[in-house]
Formats: sequence, structure tokens, C-alpha cells
Amino acid sequence: MGGQCRHDIWGFPGCLSRRAMTTPAGSGTGFGSVSWWGLSPAVDLQAESPPVDPDSQADTEHGTPELNVLLLGSVDGRHLLRTLARAALWPRRRFRFYVLENNMEAVARHMLIFSLALEDPEKMGLQERSEAFLEVWGNALLRPTVAAFVRAQAGRLARLVPEPDRLAEQLPWLSLGALKFRERDALEAVFRFWAGGEKGPEAFPMSRLWDSRLRHYLGSRYDARRGVSDWDLHMKLHDRGARVIHTSEFRRWRDTGVAFELRDSSAYHVPNRTLASGRLLSHRGERVAARGYWGDIVTGPFVAFGIEADDETLLRTSNGQPIKTAGEITQHNVTELFREMAAWGHPRAAQGDPAQVQGDADGSPEPAAPVPESFTVHFLSLGSAQTLHHKSCYKGRFQLLYVACGMVHLLSPELGACLAPGGRLIVELAHVLSEA
Repeated sequence: MGGQCRHDIWGFPGCLSRRAMTTPAGSGTGFGSVSWWGLSPAVDLQAESPPVDPDSQADTEHGTPELNVLLLGSVDGRHLLRTLARAALWPRRRFRFYVLENNMEAVARHMLIFSLALEDPEKMGLQERSEAFLEVWGNALLRPTVAAFVRAQAGRLARLVPEPDRLAEQLPWLSLGALKFRERDALEAVFRFWAGGEKGPEAFPMSRLWDSRLRHYLGSRYDARRGVSDWDLHMKLHDRGARVIHTSEFRRWRDTGVAFELRDSSAYHVPNRTLASGRLLSHRGERVAARGYWGDIVTGPFVAFGIEADDETLLRTSNGQPIKTAGEITQHNVTELFREMAAWGHPRAAQGDPAQVQGDADGSPEPAAPVPESFTVHFLSLGSAQTLHHKSCYKGRFQLLYVACGMVHLLSPELGACLAPGGRLIVELAHVLSEA
């Protein structure tokens, strides 16, 4: 599979350059059929896009150059979040992200993650938001307080999805206009399930489902799963650049699905319903719908934010061993990311709203921070990758195309027609997809 990611994907007219991102590890059946987190570090999409051409974009609606990005299977929004967080380092630009996933649960997770990232800091402090993000994003089990937050947000989103006007008013960064009616209905159903539409832990018995996946994956090696876990970590992940992942945190995640333990272990016992997905199974010769956990059980959510850092002191070693774990690095990176994103959620404060501007020691007001340009996340219809080139609004539109390793089969010359002249292509490569 790694070979498929590496070859025969570059025949795009107008593709000026390309970049491939590799992941330390993955695994066949253990990798799962549904992706919940990325298998490569978060990137600033502006750093990968062509430079701004003022002449070609000077007549945009607001007179500010746009960056239009098409993302196939980005899964967790990490690239979007990092791009927004680092926008102040670049010339002003308006962002238009077009996101295409292969299941509505992934779309719902995008929406929940962005709602959390942009939550009013007066309602939810920075540390509380970053910790809630880590749990919702990467833990199979949640603390009751975080589970209550998910239920409340899911209930709110379930009410907004069928009401476009209210949705546009409360979440102006979000566009669901490209989704089909049945997809919006499915999205609403996902949120209602998250909000507790089916009561009790048996609606999604995560611990039992996790253990069942492990038993099926490991087979006769199940009783030796600690040794298997250590082998995978040291001989695969560590060998391919993820040395900061600590043995204890990796074992814990492999055994329980809890990657980020920010409190006492007994605090995590509520199933994380955002990791549930449905699929059709064969039962006694008939196809029946089933809900379960069909995500990753071998690599973990450590790669996206936990193996790289802008602050290189986090990556230091002592006696050859990292001084920080992947969980600690992830928490630091996510906290800083949310801190940098504050202006996007509250532009009035950035503009110098009289109620928000603070004076310095001599009473004079501090200079207002620059106001970020707007951004929009457009969710595209499932399966629309093969038909985008038929729509004139997408032809030559995108300066950047990102394709996750699980979506490389969607690459085609026809899709290349959606790239702008000189556009760039990023493909996430699964460096290792082998049975452990």
C-alpha cells in the first residue's frame, strides 16, 4: 500500500510542485477502515501553497487575495487549524477550505473540533478547551465533564444543521451548501446520537468494542499483547522518527484506547461517541447495519501533534531518551495552537473594540492587533471527487490540493483540472502499513 502512495499519482496538468508527507507507522486490519486522526504532522498550508500573485487575485470580492484549498480525507482538521493559527506570519489572505470526507461522522467531528477551537474563552478557558480537544479527538473514553460538553455541543449542532439561516448566523465560517439533503439528514442523526439520542453505555460499549478489535487483530498473540505493543513501538514507530512516544503511554492506548491521560485513570469511563461509525455487515446471508469502532488500534493519535514542535526544547533528550512524551508535546502544541487562534473566534477584540482594549501603564491604549481575514470551511458531498471537474465553479480554482493516504485512489487527471495554473499537490504517504 505504501508503494501505491508513492507512484503513479503525479500526472496533474498545471501541477507545479508536489510534496509527500510520510507517517511513522500504520497497519493493515489494525489500521481500520475509518480514520479518526491524521497519520502525519499538522502542516501550515500557506507554507506549501504558491506565493500570492496580486495581479491574478486583486479583483477578489474584498480586494484581498484568497487561498483556495481542496482537502481529501484530512479527517481531523489539524492542517486547517495550524494554517489559521499561523496566518499572522504571512501576508493577509482569505481562506477557503473545501473538505471532502468519505463518511458523515468525519464531517461531524470536523464541526465539533472547530466549534471547540473557536469557543468563547469566557465560557471555556484555554486549558479546559485544549484538554477537552485531546480527549474528544484521541481518547476512546472521556471524563464525565467532557462527555457533557460533547452532548451539549452535539445537541446545538443537531438543531442548527436543518436550519441554514441560523447556522449561517451562529457559525459563519461553516458552509454545508454542497451537501445533499440526505447527507444533512445523516449529519443531524450523527449529532443526535452524540447528544444522547440512545441512552446508556450499551448504545456504544466502547471498552468492549476496543477489546474485541484487539482480540480479532492479535489472535493467538492477544495474551502477549504487551510484548507486541513494545515491538511495534520500538521497531516501527521509534525507528521511523517517532521516538518521543513513550512506552507507557503507547501501552495504555493499545490496551484501553486512552491516549491522553490528563487526570487519574479512573476519571475516564464514558464512551467517546464521536468515534462511532456505521457500516453494513453480513449476518446470516443478509446485509444489516451495525454501529461500532472501526478505527485505528495500532498507531494512535500521537503523530499529528506529538512528534514535532516549534519549540525545539520539547524535543531534547537526556541520556539518549526524550525528556517529554508525545502526550506532553501534543498538549503543549494544541494549547499554543488554540491560543494563536483566539483572534479568529473573536475578531472584535482583535479590532480594538472599546470594551476589550486595555491601556498600558501610562493610560494610553495599546495598539490593536491586526484583524484576521475571514475563512470558510465548505464540506463537499461524499463521493463528489469524481464529478468536481464537471462544475465550472471548481475548474482551476484550487491553489493547493491535499490528499490523505487513504484517499489516493481518488487522484485522477480529471481532478487535476480543478487545480489552478501552478497549483501544488500534497500527498500524505503511509510509510509503513505492515501487520504487526
